[in-house]
Amino acid sequence: MSAEEWPQKLLLVSTAQLRARNCSPQRIETLVRRGTLVRVGHGMYAGGSTARAVAAKPDGEHVLQAAAAVVRLGRGAVVSHRSAAALHGIDLVGNIGDITITGRPATGRKGNRGVHLYSTPLAAEHVTTKFGVPVTTVARTVIDLARTLTFADGVVAADSAIRKRLTSKPQLRAVLAASPRRSGTAQAARVLDFATGKSESALESIARVAFDDQGLPAPELQIWIPAANGDVIGRVDFYWERHKTIVEVDGALKYDDDPSRARAQLRRDKRLREAGYEVVHFTWHEIVARPDEVAASIRAAFESAARKAKIPSRSARPGALAR
Repeated sequence: MSAEEWPQKLLLVSTAQLRARNCSPQRIETLVRRGTLVRVGHGMYAGGSTARAVAAKPDGEHVLQAAAAVVRLGRGAVVSHRSAAALHGIDLVGNIGDITITGRPATGRKGNRGVHLYSTPLAAEHVTTKFGVPVTTVARTVIDLARTLTFADGVVAADSAIRKRLTSKPQLRAVLAASPRRSGTAQAARVLDFATGKSESALESIARVAFDDQGLPAPELQIWIPAANGDVIGRVDFYWERHKTIVEVDGALKYDDDPSRARAQLRRDKRLREAGYEVVHFTWHEIVARPDEVAASIRAAFESAARKAKIPSRSARPGALAR
């Protein structure tokens, strides 16, 4: 989600602030009915047009609630973790869940229901503002996620942030080095070592983790495959050059919304196989639910490629390979 998709600033106001401006409860309700104000959580309001614009975006409702939670908690509260990822446009796996806030708010309040409040100290350089909302920097957000989520989820976030050029590995390593004794540091370091900007989707990141977990050699990513005549057949998700094997991972709706893409993929697969490559496709469900079967299919493709490499062509003379 780019900055251009969001309003420049999310302005929220509390019931107490409205009352201080001589807005009676009846007047507040009138403004809500007219759409001039939108109620955002208990006792918090946002300007109607701004709130509706934000709510219409992916995770926009969550962003509104997170901004309201920060205002409600007061100075010292900062949007962080999964909520910060939503603000920055970092990919996540699954439902975004509770609002996540870090800091020790000046009010001393604890997080309300549906708000997870982390009390970890935040260095000033790890905090920024986005659309007027205090939020952890992209690098700090990725490191927080890499520390607290699963390894695979951390890789998804790191791959996404690096691919979108929201941060870089040196920036991420600097944040990690700033708190070397925090829980989850070892996993976060593994995430950074594994992360790459070449994974083009959360599914590709999840697939790379699954391949590694299953003991497969690391594939090359986003490789252009040439035809025998020098033309380019296409770019593939994963490629093992030694085994002449290609793996493509397909989102559930990749072809449902556009059947012509499925036909084009079939034509491309045919060309790849005619050029001597093994081609295997997997869905999100297969990668996540049956990684052992996925790995077995890839190893079978390796073996098929090896057998074909030992079969002489019809034009070869008998015994030519032996010599």
